[in-house]
Amino acid sequence: MERIPGIFVDGIGAAAATSGILTQLQGRIFALLYLHAGPMSLDEIATELGQSKSNVSIQVRGLVEWHLVRHTRLPGSRKDHYEAATDFWRVMQEIMERRFRWNLRQVLATVDETMRAVQSTGGKGLDREQAAFVPARLAALRAFFSAVDLGLGAFAQGKAITPEGLQKAVPLLPSRVRRTR
Repeated sequence: MERIPGIFVDGIGAAAATSGILTQLQGRIFALLYLHAGPMSLDEIATELGQSKSNVSIQVRGLVEWHLVRHTRLPGSRKDHYEAATDFWRVMQEIMERRFRWNLRQVLATVDETMRAVQSTGGKGLDREQAAFVPARLAALRAFFSAVDLGLGAFAQGKAITPEGLQKAVPLLPSRVRRTR
């Protein structure tokens, strides 16, 4: 691989490896396709990156699922070809919706389940201080994650995230009332 594309391919591969979403090889494949003027076959990708065609094929499937790469056909060729996505707003919307909002909703469901348990037992199993402290902490966590969920939802739909909208989800307390422990 030539020096300049090599710098980009290796750098995006390293970034992908720490993303928690893509593997290093997926990052390298995306970067290679992104800097390539036209679609590439699995054979070409594998050769360029020094990987087996089967490994590249598996990694490309994941990239297609994330909408980072799309499958395309070239007239006269029986091979599968792929090209990188260039609509990064759409890609980020997909990642936010599929990856981060699921995690946020898991936290919110856990908070709600815990709050129901506290309410159904009347705080039994908690000492007096905890009975007041735990619901307040859960409410604060719920408010924060609801605001983040609202913001990600707006982003995923291409809508503006306004301070007023966030304040509806998370009413701000005056600074003198806020306390940290």
